[in-house]
Amino acid sequence: MRLERIDKVAKKFGIDEKYLSFYGNYKAKVDSSLYEDNKNKEDGKLILVTAITPTKAGEGKTTATVALLDGLNSIGEKAIACLREPSLGPVFGLKGGATGGGKVTVEPSEDINLHFTGDMHALTSSINLISAIIDNHIYQGNELNINPEKIIWKRALDMNDRELRTIEIGLGSDKNGIKRLDHFEITVASELMAILCISSDENDFIRRVNDIIVAYSYDEKPIYLKDLRISKAILKLMKEALKPNIVQTQEHNLAFIHGGPFANIAHGCSSLIATKTALKISPIVITEAGFAADLGAEKFLDIKCRIGNLKPSATVLVATIRALKMHGGVDFENLKTENLEALERGFKNLEQHYQNLRKYDIPVIVAINHFKDDTENEIKLLEQLLAKNYYPYAFLDGFLNGGKGSQELATKVLEVLHTKKSNFHPIYNIEDSIENKIRTIAKEIYRADDVVFLPEAIEKIKEIKALKRDNLPICMAKTQSSFSDNPSLINTPRDFKITVRDLKLSNGAGFIVAYCGNILTMPGLPKIPQAVKMEDL
Repeated sequence: MRLERIDKVAKKFGIDEKYLSFYGNYKAKVDSSLYEDNKNKEDGKLILVTAITPTKAGEGKTTATVALLDGLNSIGEKAIACLREPSLGPVFGLKGGATGGGKVTVEPSEDINLHFTGDMHALTSSINLISAIIDNHIYQGNELNINPEKIIWKRALDMNDRELRTIEIGLGSDKNGIKRLDHFEITVASELMAILCISSDENDFIRRVNDIIVAYSYDEKPIYLKDLRISKAILKLMKEALKPNIVQTQEHNLAFIHGGPFANIAHGCSSLIATKTALKISPIVITEAGFAADLGAEKFLDIKCRIGNLKPSATVLVATIRALKMHGGVDFENLKTENLEALERGFKNLEQHYQNLRKYDIPVIVAINHFKDDTENEIKLLEQLLAKNYYPYAFLDGFLNGGKGSQELATKVLEVLHTKKSNFHPIYNIEDSIENKIRTIAKEIYRADDVVFLPEAIEKIKEIKALKRDNLPICMAKTQSSFSDNPSLINTPRDFKITVRDLKLSNGAGFIVAYCGNILTMPGLPKIPQAVKMEDL
């Protein structure tokens, strides 16, 4: 494919070269002055792309986002997309790349999937600088009285490496530091990634960084990052990473790619800086949220929109026939075989996601991401089920046909934007108790009977209340494979409870993480990682 110079693509969308810092011919960073120079303009319409509960291969949410972007531009509607940056963990682990597929990708794809513009490196370096400063402070006399057993800040690596989940450091002689247990998490699960993505500008970033609680003292007082006096050093590392990146699709349409927290262990949305900038320069902005609507969309709507004062105009719910058949009981290996009964049973998963999204008073359009193995009988049945429920829908063939194959969805989205009004509101009151906010999500979104709080979670709630930080949004950390916290419960499980085993106050990011089930913040590699499969490419 032939790519255009990124300055040429940017100019088509009203971004002058003076706002850009170039990383070669096809990537650039956008200066904050672009937003400042346009901040008095009216915001464009914001469209969220989310999905039903996915198979382990994913249902093409990024592909659908890029397809809708190309589809809208192909029918003469100016639109920009805001996507998350890929993490090397999934790239070399189970998922592979995260830049779309077929004829609807963001380019240069390999650069984006790997080192891109260095944002992940800056984040990882900043995270580990904090850890190094904490351990050095203790070694050099511990003026802050930090309890080594109460350090909650974790080191990070942007790679799936289960061996690093729990480690012992400071081994050997006394010159090697203080011996203690430590932990790694994947970079995209760190609070610093969340802060990058939730900050409104550089000053807000510094304020949030200073508010991070990194440890507790021997007398149980919180130690904040500002106590370490390194926020300026972190800003020097992060200064370029705070600027959104722009790239292009195969059809030379503009996409911001910035930030990339996981949605099953973090809040799963691209940066607020990129989103707010795009809304000032484009009449339509399309963004995605990670995993299914019970995770990414819920956090986008209850966390990002609340903090950023965003008002989405519509939501696109991506579904595939293969995922619906999986929820109907078909094994992953047999999803290519026609099975109408399983499709009808699995449709309940789409129904629950659709109904959940409507609880936020936002118009919803179902996008059926079309695969070549979908049979005519399956397509006909799915259309009947959608029509019976009066769900606006469109089939999507962007993978094979690019923008042209996405025009049906683009037209349907425009129709909804012009005829349906969004009265968006979050699903819970921010002033509710921590327990009630978690119960609201569990009952309204997951359809759980109740929530069980284990003793450690109960103690953490008391600590958060004592700090008077209980009036924050909730970030649920749970499996992406089920509405429940048990990944084996597919479709629409009922008669279950959500178990919250622990909580973490992400004081800088401004939300409370609730850990459910066996969710891990440092994933492991599968038996045959994507890194091995690349050997045959």
